Amino acid sequence: MDAGRLLVRVTVAPALLIAAWLAVSLPLLMAGAFRPVPAVALFVPAAVVALRLGLRGRTDEAFRDVPWWPVAAVLAITAAFLVLQVVMCSEQIIVRRDPASYVQYAAWLKNDGSLPIPLMEQAFGGPDRALRFESPAFYQHDGAIVPQFMAGLPLVLALGGWIGGTHGMLLMAPLLGACCVLAFAGLVARLAGPRWAPAGALLLALTLPMLYVSRSTFSELPAIVLLLGGLSLMHDARREDGRLADLKAFLAGLALGLIVLVRIDGLRDVLPVFVFAGFYVARRRGIGYWTGGGLLLGVGAGLVQGFTMSRPYLTYLGPSLNPLLAIAAAVVAATGIMVALLRWDRTGPRLRLAGAAIARGRAPGAAAVLTVLVMLGFALRPLAQTVRRAPATRDDELNVQFIETVQKIQYLPVDGTRQYSEQSLYWVSWYIGIPALLFATLGAALLARRLMRGHAPEWLLPYAMIVWTTTQVLIRPGITPDHPWASRRLIGLVIPGLLLFTVFASAWTVKRVRRLGYGRRLVRTGAVAGVVGMLVPIAVTSGGFLATRTEQHEVAAVDGMCAALRPRGSVVVVERSTADRFLQVVRGMCGLPAARTTGGAAPADVKRVAAAVTAAGRRPVIMAAKREQVAPYGTPRRVMYLTTRQDGRTLADPPGGTWGLIVEVWIAEPERG
Repeated sequence: MDAGRLLVRVTVAPALLIAAWLAVSLPLLMAGAFRPVPAVALFVPAAVVALRLGLRGRTDEAFRDVPWWPVAAVLAITAAFLVLQVVMCSEQIIVRRDPASYVQYAAWLKNDGSLPIPLMEQAFGGPDRALRFESPAFYQHDGAIVPQFMAGLPLVLALGGWIGGTHGMLLMAPLLGACCVLAFAGLVARLAGPRWAPAGALLLALTLPMLYVSRSTFSELPAIVLLLGGLSLMHDARREDGRLADLKAFLAGLALGLIVLVRIDGLRDVLPVFVFAGFYVARRRGIGYWTGGGLLLGVGAGLVQGFTMSRPYLTYLGPSLNPLLAIAAAVVAATGIMVALLRWDRTGPRLRLAGAAIARGRAPGAAAVLTVLVMLGFALRPLAQTVRRAPATRDDELNVQFIETVQKIQYLPVDGTRQYSEQSLYWVSWYIGIPALLFATLGAALLARRLMRGHAPEWLLPYAMIVWTTTQVLIRPGITPDHPWASRRLIGLVIPGLLLFTVFASAWTVKRVRRLGYGRRLVRTGAVAGVVGMLVPIAVTSGGFLATRTEQHEVAAVDGMCAALRPRGSVVVVERSTADRFLQVVRGMCGLPAARTTGGAAPADVKRVAAAVTAAGRRPVIMAAKREQVAPYGTPRRVMYLTTRQDGRTLADPPGGTWGLIVEVWIAEPERG
């Protein structure tokens, strides 16, 4: 196999494998039969078929004379990234933010294979007015516990759990992160040239957000692999003929659609794909039908899973999800109208003539200028706007308190309603640097002009998705604005997309310089120097984070706590923060029923519940964060004392440093009366 063919194939394989796994595991989950034997038995043939179809075909002209050094460099960068992230991998399993919530979701699927999670009220002697069963990311709904998020990432993590237990689930994050780097290199190779693939891989791998999300179990990871791999598959499908082109387009649409199974806001990102498929349908090319079919199948799978298994979560997201669903419906309707008009004999020729006239006119140049003006507008936005958001829910109020705490620590003006969204472009500049951001603007402007002129059709879908999503994210990031946490919103597509534009602009610049008559060696040296110059500000921001370990020793701490909880125990948590952090941990990892007391519960209520547990033939276990909180119910015993570090929090500056974290858990077992 030649170098170019290897690069083409290896960079789309991760997306094909993830799509195949989700395609077989979701039906099993919905049937309540998500177990290792049937899942693996179905996955193996599905993966073979996906790889056989997705990796077949002819090699693009640009890949036929590729030397081995770009392929070796991409694989070396990916391997080095994987090793680094495995060594630095965090152990977020105590629920404080999303990564641990995903691990607990996956732990339940690994052990039980079905949803929802039962309340197990009988283990507490039956329902009691003093008991509740929900915790952050785990809703109490219709007599059961419903996990908050979409099932895509937990289904992937569960596979790691079957292979290597809790550590196996955690190590899926570095593996998926390495797949992101590899998939990005593949897309760069296809759109900017194979020799630029190592530069793209290195630029993305060294950004702090990529390092951050691939050390913990964030949902962005499989979504990025599916998105980048899906775009590469779509690029490959356009260069095939006949049935193979159709099948590759179907796989590309399916991979892109399954992003919704991983992240519900992925519906926003994939809307341009439907319009793109509509253009091919209007031109009477079968690839459009197959792309749209795969997309609708993937999106439909995500929506069905969300509305049947994550309904409380989608209800909570209603204020933002309902408008998104309306926009999606409008895009589908508008695409249908567009197809009808382009295929109608009376309107189609006129629209094509109008498009040709626009391409020959001043509109392409105006589009390039508008691109620069939009970026300038985002840069000047803080001078004209300060984004605030009044709290509307209890979670919003907690976020206000959190932001005020961080503001006090950093000596900022205290205003918990601040969202800092007007600074979103500055966030991007922290992570990719000013040189890369300027080159990204140049690349976006050049591509806008080319596409308006009807050139570079291979860029149409990637450009549309990047511009569509980046604009919306920069306007409204929709996330608690502390960093590096908020950087996860940028890594989904904004940072990879802008870096893709950066590499394209770099390749364009090198070609222009070469045409001026400079020697090949001098041009290559200048290109390497330019890439190094863009890497410097990236490394300055991420350098401190690169070798900083956080969230360590949580697995051993939880294992020790579970070992200290005797069999047939029923755990009642009487303190809020411990209940928030450990209710699902006890239920999913320790295998014991767990409940929390209501805010108005008195010691007499706790003793009544303990008596009911004893009457049910089980051991009552009272749990809290401090000795004195459990002392009234029995002899206190400390079952966890964890000292570790967590990522710091910044609001107005690039992230840096860590904060201390101490977690303590005490229990008491009331004596049998």
